[in-house]
Amino acid sequence: MTSENNSNYIELTMQGFSDLPELQFPLFVTFLFIYLTIVFSNLTIIASVVLYTHLHKPMYIFLCNLSVIDISLTSSILPKLLDMLFTQCKTISFAGCFIQMYFFMVFACSELLLLSVMAYDRYVAICHPLHYSLLMSSKMCAYLILGDVIGSLLDPVLHTVLISKLSFCSSHHIGHFFCNISALLKLSCIDTSYIEMWTYILAIVVGMSSLTLTLASYFFIISNILNIKSKTGRHKAFSTCASHMTCVFIFYGTIICLHMKPRSMYSPGQDKFFSLLYVILIPILNPLIYTLKNKEFSKVFKQIKHY
Repeated sequence: MTSENNSNYIELTMQGFSDLPELQFPLFVTFLFIYLTIVFSNLTIIASVVLYTHLHKPMYIFLCNLSVIDISLTSSILPKLLDMLFTQCKTISFAGCFIQMYFFMVFACSELLLLSVMAYDRYVAICHPLHYSLLMSSKMCAYLILGDVIGSLLDPVLHTVLISKLSFCSSHHIGHFFCNISALLKLSCIDTSYIEMWTYILAIVVGMSSLTLTLASYFFIISNILNIKSKTGRHKAFSTCASHMTCVFIFYGTIICLHMKPRSMYSPGQDKFFSLLYVILIPILNPLIYTLKNKEFSKVFKQIKHY
């Protein structure tokens, strides 16, 4: 195949779920329902944290930011997918493709960093309760959120720039339902090993540092919980971080299956499946996991019922 310069591409074509022609409308209805559920459930958390003063605590402020990220991440993918399913128009502009890829990585990185911040918050709350208000002051929370925003905006820049400079083969058909790194690298006619190398380096630096902070936080949390003599005390301490641990497990499990594999092991079917889990499952589960059996949110929901 001959290579072509990127500037020759006006549009790229995405496969989406065109291999399932009889399911286009059922998929549209399903994804629309899921998208509206994600937006509504996460907006409920955001509104609750903003409106109810007893939720103006670091844990819930971070949860509010997580809901913003989940809505944003899903909105970077699902509206375009819904449009493709409804109109059967599978094209996307070259610029639009890289904008979608960039913002998808921004919100994915932001969630990664925020989960480690939330783990640190639980560490301080359980291991240093007397110093919690000092260590997790409003100023510190603002710094942590600002660091998350800046880090997530900068992290995907190198990936996006390097991939946008590639020469693609004469085929510009993306075998996916959105523009992601693996699918775009598969189109290139030239060696992309250096981009894969930088992808793994950045993944190790950002991902492993976040994972290390999260694991270290939970190592000290679990050690502290095991030292609590009262069974009720251990249960209460564990319940404050169980929801976060569940979300961390789901997030890292999905992200490892989705990204941490060489190009030679790339499978469009598997990539679509794990991408769907990441784009849909995590944003829809986070509100349920964090609000289910949470006493503070139970109070909010009871107050809403009285209106």
